[in-house]
Amino acid sequence: MRLLFLGDVVGQSGRKIIEDTLRDFKTKYKIDFTVINGDNAAHGFGLTSGVCTDLFNAGADVITSGNHGYEAPEMENVFNTNPRVLRPANFPEGMPGSGCGFYTAQNGKKVGVLHLQGRVFMSPCEDPFRVAKNWVENFKLGENVDALIVDVHGEATSEKMALAQFLDGKVSFVVGTHTHIPTADVQILPNGTAYQTDAGMCGCFDSVIGMKKEEPIYRYLTCRKRMKYEPVKGDATVCGLYVETDDKTGLAVKVSMVRYGGRLQEALPKI
Repeated sequence: MRLLFLGDVVGQSGRKIIEDTLRDFKTKYKIDFTVINGDNAAHGFGLTSGVCTDLFNAGADVITSGNHGYEAPEMENVFNTNPRVLRPANFPEGMPGSGCGFYTAQNGKKVGVLHLQGRVFMSPCEDPFRVAKNWVENFKLGENVDALIVDVHGEATSEKMALAQFLDGKVSFVVGTHTHIPTADVQILPNGTAYQTDAGMCGCFDSVIGMKKEEPIYRYLTCRKRMKYEPVKGDATVCGLYVETDDKTGLAVKVSMVRYGGRLQEALPKI
């Protein structure tokens, strides 16, 4: 199976390049299932129902979120009513929505997606290791599910890497989101789980993690807040992860970074 994950969409620039290119990319690389992290898609912070619709129309099968998921009040209803939009599974009990789901890919295979949030340098939430352990104990890769995908929305590289090592051999791939910078550690772990510490962002890199430069620089220089962060409306780069899995085991047999558009050096899967 061919799986695609796209990192945090930031503002209008990120949405536009996905809307303009994703369908063709999926056709060219024969993608069976696509997950997009949309945590910054609505003017740089969170999601809206309209943005979710746009990302689904562009080719997303599932949208994950993160710490900004509830920024727009309307998202409580979206999380409650649309099982293809996920908030972190280790948020406190009773929060609107779900943090995991099972879906049918283009090729008819069953795909599970688990969305987690880290606890290091992040707002308090439940233990992601415990939640992940319970999930993989109930759904066996290669037996009652064909692929398992884990999005870890977190600050600490060590926490994301530890979760990936913890889940090695039990899921198809673990990918980090939230920091917006693509890491160069794409790999397949010893027991067959593909991994990247952070997928990067779908947004304009002539920025500070997708935002106009002036306000972040001002805050670093003065320790003061002057205005709200604003996403840049410039040429965007799509950043993500491409994974091929074994049809029998569901484990990764190939993994590649995805980068195209904008100012970053291009990286595309070789098929």
